[in-house]
Parts: sequence; C-alpha cells; structure tokens
Amino acid sequence: MTPAERLTLRVLSALLREDVLGLRTGAVEELRADGRWLRSGRFALPVAAEGFQCEDAVRLPLLEADGEELGELPEILMRLAADADPLDRAGHLAFAEECRQTLATMELHESVRDAVHGRLAEAHGKDPARWTGLGSSLAFDTLAAYLDHPVYPTARGRSGLSDEQLRSYAPEFHPSFELRWLAVPVGELDVHGVSPLPAWWPSARQLGVDGPFLTIPVHPLTVDHLPDLPGAVLIDEPYLEVLPTLSMRTVAVAHEPSIHLKLPLATATLGMRNRRTIKPGTLTDGAAGQLLLQAVLEREPRFAGRVLHADEQCHAQAAGDELLAVLLRRYPAGLGDAVTVPLAALLAPAPGGRLVVDHLADRFWAGSVRELYRELLELLLDWQTTLFGYGIALESHQQNTSLVLDTHRGRTRLRLLYKDNDGPRINLTRLGGLAPYRDLFDDERIFGDGDRALTDLFTTITGHLCTAALAFGLAEHGRLPLEDGLGLLRDTLTAAVDRLGEDGAALRRDLLEAERLPVKAMVTAGTLLAKDRSGATDINKHYTDGPNYLLRAGRS
Repeated sequence: MTPAERLTLRVLSALLREDVLGLRTGAVEELRADGRWLRSGRFALPVAAEGFQCEDAVRLPLLEADGEELGELPEILMRLAADADPLDRAGHLAFAEECRQTLATMELHESVRDAVHGRLAEAHGKDPARWTGLGSSLAFDTLAAYLDHPVYPTARGRSGLSDEQLRSYAPEFHPSFELRWLAVPVGELDVHGVSPLPAWWPSARQLGVDGPFLTIPVHPLTVDHLPDLPGAVLIDEPYLEVLPTLSMRTVAVAHEPSIHLKLPLATATLGMRNRRTIKPGTLTDGAAGQLLLQAVLEREPRFAGRVLHADEQCHAQAAGDELLAVLLRRYPAGLGDAVTVPLAALLAPAPGGRLVVDHLADRFWAGSVRELYRELLELLLDWQTTLFGYGIALESHQQNTSLVLDTHRGRTRLRLLYKDNDGPRINLTRLGGLAPYRDLFDDERIFGDGDRALTDLFTTITGHLCTAALAFGLAEHGRLPLEDGLGLLRDTLTAAVDRLGEDGAALRRDLLEAERLPVKAMVTAGTLLAKDRSGATDINKHYTDGPNYLLRAGRS
C-alpha cells in the first residue's frame, strides 16, 4: 500500500470515529458484494470491524459521494468541505493542507528510513536491547518518529516546515545542530529554580554581551519568529550542540544527554490549534505536578526506585511570551547501564526489521513478549490507579512514559520514567493531606470536585494510548493474540482498581463496566472546528465515544 493510500485510510477512519458530518451516528449499514458499507446521506464508506476506539475502521482508501467513488484524498476532503457548515469550511480546508504536508513527510520518511536505520546501527549497535544510556535512548525516539499516532491521523506532519528544515531538526533524521541564544535584560525574565545551572550554560559576557543580562536558548526554527523584546540581544553565533527528542521542541544536550531543553517552536502538530509554543503557566504546572507526584511517592514506599521522574523545577519565560521560554529538564542519575525506551517506540521497526519489543523481549524476558507486556501493565496500572486514589490523573501518554530496563541482582528489572507533568486533572475533594499543592499550579482547568474529568483522562491516556494501543498493536503484528492481550489488560486493571476499594468506584463504573468509553476527538477540536463551534476548552481533552474493548475481553 502506498503512503497516500495509508494516509487516506487513517484520515477516513478518524473522520468516521469522530462522526464528522454524521458519518457514524447518521449511517445505516449496507451489505455489498465486497463487504460492509456505512451510508450517511450522500456519502458511503467501506468498513470492517475494528473495536479499539470505534466499532469500525475504513477498509478501502475511498469515499463514495452521490454514487461516485473518490479515491484521492485531496478530492475526498474537498467534497466533505463542500458539505460542511460554511462556518466550518475554513477548518476543513486547513485539515486538507495538514494532510498534504503529512503525505509529503511520509514520502520523505520512506526515502530516508533505511539510511537512518543504518546510521543508528553503526552508532549504537545492531541490537536495540543493548542501546544503554540516555544518549542511546535518543535513537529510540528516532525509531518512534516513523510510527503513526494511535489517534491523530496526520501526526507526522508539522505545519509550515520544509523538507530541508525537517532533515535538519526533526527526530526521524537523528540530526545534531547548535542552538541560538538570547541575552535578556534581568528584569524581563521570569526565572524559577536556576541553581545550579550546568557549567556549560553561557553567561551573557561569554556570549559577548556586557551588562545585566540573563541568557536563554532559542531553537533555530524559532529565531525568525521571535517577538521584539526591548533590550534583548540575539547572539549571532550558535552555541551548544543538541539532538531532537521525539517531541522535536525538546532537545537533548549532545555531551550531557541527561539534560534536555524544552524550547518553543513556531509550528503545530496534532492539529493547527495545537501549537508547539509554550504558554505562560505551562512550565509552572509541570514543576508543580512533579512535586505533587514526589509527595505521593513518599507516601507509597512500594514504588521507591520503581517509578522515576525527571526534574522539571528549572524554567524561565521572558515577558510572558509563548516563544521566549525554556525548561531545563534533568533526568535521574544512574541510568547509564539501563535501556530507556519510550512506550511510543515499542512497536517501531528497528534496524534489521524486527520490532523494538522483540529485541527487548529476547534480552530481558527469554523471548516472551507476553511477559514484557504483563510486567509493564502491572507496574504502570498499579501506579496510575494509586494516583487516582489520591484524586490525580496524568496526561502521561506514550511519548512521556518510558520503560527503564536493566538487570539487577541477576534478574530483569523494569522501572517507569515520567516527564512533562503539566495538564493533569485533580479532584480536590480527594487530595487530602496533599491539598496545599493546589496553590502551586497555574491552570484552573486542572481542578474540580468530581471524578469524571479524571476517569476520562485515565481512559484516553493510560487506557487507550499506553496499554490498549499496545494490545491491539501486538495483535496486529502477530506477537500476542488480541483476546490474550485484552484479557491481561482487563484482569490487571481490575486487580489494581480493586486495591483502591471505594476510591476505585468511579474507575470501575466509567472504565471497567461502561458500555462506551471516551475517545479523543482531536481532528475536530484541533483543526476542523473553532472552539466556539466544538465547545472544546482543551484541545487534548475533547471527546467523542467508542466501544469498551474491556467488556469484549471478558474475564480470563
């Protein structure tokens, strides 16, 4: 199948899932010679049972409109846009442009992946299960960048960036580059937790600027978009070699990869409204989230040394501007002999063609992918349900959650490593002794006095993206039968929820026993509809609904 056909299938399946123009809820089933179709008004789609976040997925890359089969994605999207409410037409046209950019990126990926894989094997070795240390962990980010997002169909696209810019700065090309720097008058920079800065952090004087200035790094892609900040000086010469992580706007310091710098980018991913800038308050919330989680860990000694968090206390923002900010993220010490791999990379092909998960299972679980999945579920669900018991749900998706694997005292040791703790949902009525941490946060949307926002977030992140997506992916690749994977997920989640007693009632009701589950409607909120049309208060927490695959799993 060509990249264009794969993208068409993903886009149409997403539009069906999100019920764009009533494609799902307004449809009636038709049985034709080639299989099932869903007809909604003048449109019809060929479908097959799917069951992950929608009952059906589109099985052929085409849309039937008024009896005519349309097979090219641009013409499909133009036809749908013509039927959209005039108020929404601009969003539909913007999505068509997203798809064009994504297809160009996918085709670029096809042309370079083998060469990039070759460079990774030469630099780090042929077996990813031996890619130890945080420097080698960046190679997993590169592998993961070639995979599609479990929900958003155009996730590989980045708004407004050329092929040359992607080659120079995107993680799938595993480049290195140097940062630019800005000298900012002391009074214009809001700084938190700067002591001690790394020894290599340059002073203004070292960069050739005298006076009361502080320095912050600037991503090369952002330089031409910087606001005019009175008194600030943009340094001409670049300084500090870095490599991109999977998020692209976060970079790792080449000579000290335990330190990452999160920097604003003047682009958008996962929807045109999902800009990669850094809004004022976001870094404050991330730092507060980390402190809250550490407080939970202190109260739950069984997770000591098993759940790790990057330090995100050091950050700065100039004049409250979304393009003038930096987070200095420090990873825990002692990971030099461990394999640190984001969940997002587990199903990625590695150099040589086998999946990353195959290599890890061979080294650490005697070849059993099932045992790897089981141990991952046990720790991850134990931790996330424990947080729920305190009234906390995290947006710790597959990019922000990493496995840390090594051999300890002669046995395989699995740990979890988390980063980016902004954007949780917290039920204030259950925080108990942790209630004072509420004052550290900036975003009022984080807090409420009920559990529904928590169960929605738990389901869409911990459920769909971190655990069920793996079960469905492992089944698709023939590594673990779907009934087995979903059975493990249901049984492990049930045991974890049962440990909470009454505190787990909402998870039991809204996830384990619900007929339908919340599903992210990211295309709708991110691009197709303006906020006043979609009603979304948070692009990443706007939902439709889908079938509960845990009910389908039954009890093993």
